[in-house]
Amino acid sequence: MGEVIFSSRVFKIVRQFVVGRSGRHSERHIVVHPGAVVILPVLSDGRVVLIRQHRVAVESELIELPAGTMEPKEEPIITARRELIEETGYSAESLTHIMTFLSSPGFVKEEMHLFLAEGLIAGPTAMEDEEKIETIITSLDDALKMISKGEIRDAKTIIGLYWLNNNQPKN
Repeated sequence: MGEVIFSSRVFKIVRQFVVGRSGRHSERHIVVHPGAVVILPVLSDGRVVLIRQHRVAVESELIELPAGTMEPKEEPIITARRELIEETGYSAESLTHIMTFLSSPGFVKEEMHLFLAEGLIAGPTAMEDEEKIETIITSLDDALKMISKGEIRDAKTIIGLYWLNNNQPKN
């Protein structure tokens, strides 16, 4: 895929050359990520479980769905089970794969796997040392209002909540 110019525990940056229509060569830098999961936890009464956490990259607290990076060669469902407990304390009787989407394909090679988590059972969290996460339980309607007001700005969360809104049983 190209020359690795930087590598960390979580991702690497690869330099790749592409040829344009004119025949000119251009240099591109691609972030290669092992993939991540996004969990859409829905309680039996229909409320959703969100989290609030500080994101260093944007220097802001964000309201998000729980999510996490996959370990090398780890199946997405295993990551989803682990991250749900780690960040919220909930375990799920049922995890259903909803979709896989690309986070930012202009320069990042990362697939995100969205799972619907149902049959939630409360328990203790298992946060990593640097994580400081607050759990937020809210109705889907209120979560959608948070999107409209700009209180939820995270794309993976917006995708998950809109999917739920469009796929819940109609009365």
